[in-house]
Amino acid sequence: MSAAPASRPAAVLVGPPGSGKSTVGALLAERLGRALRDTDADVERAAGKPIAEIFVEDGEQCFRAWEAAAVRAAVAEHDGVLSLGGGAVMDPATRALLAGLPVVFLDVAHGEAVRRVGLDTARPLLAINPRQQWRLLMEQRRPLYTEVARAEVQTAGLTPDEVVQAVLDALELTTA
Repeated sequence: MSAAPASRPAAVLVGPPGSGKSTVGALLAERLGRALRDTDADVERAAGKPIAEIFVEDGEQCFRAWEAAAVRAAVAEHDGVLSLGGGAVMDPATRALLAGLPVVFLDVAHGEAVRRVGLDTARPLLAINPRQQWRLLMEQRRPLYTEVARAEVQTAGLTPDEVVQAVLDALELTTA
């Protein structure tokens, strides 16, 4: 028997907190007739606790190790839509792994992201002064998001369905 062909995600969504990766990912997966896999959920399942608790109890470095492992597994195993945590692109090995994959950077305006995220304590890196922290995160991460992305979709003024259509168009994907 020959081995089954390696799977690869149909689409990988990257972007900052508040960019809509979870919402758009779910709708995109539905339109493609595929499953959605969220690496943040994979980390929480593997660790047995929420990400915020991992940050507090184990530290960001521990979380990033869990996250890198979750991304490696998801890229190897999942053929649907993959949503990565906002900081996953910080890891050079993750960026290398994403090369050649159908990655879309969901770009969101600062004010819109802060409105969406608010004071959500489940986002540990944004718990204190979310506006300033989000701005700092984007200064660090924007070049990395653009490095890994095959396409960028500006989400400003678009509904989640319109963002999904923009992703489909950018990747030239057909729906189920």
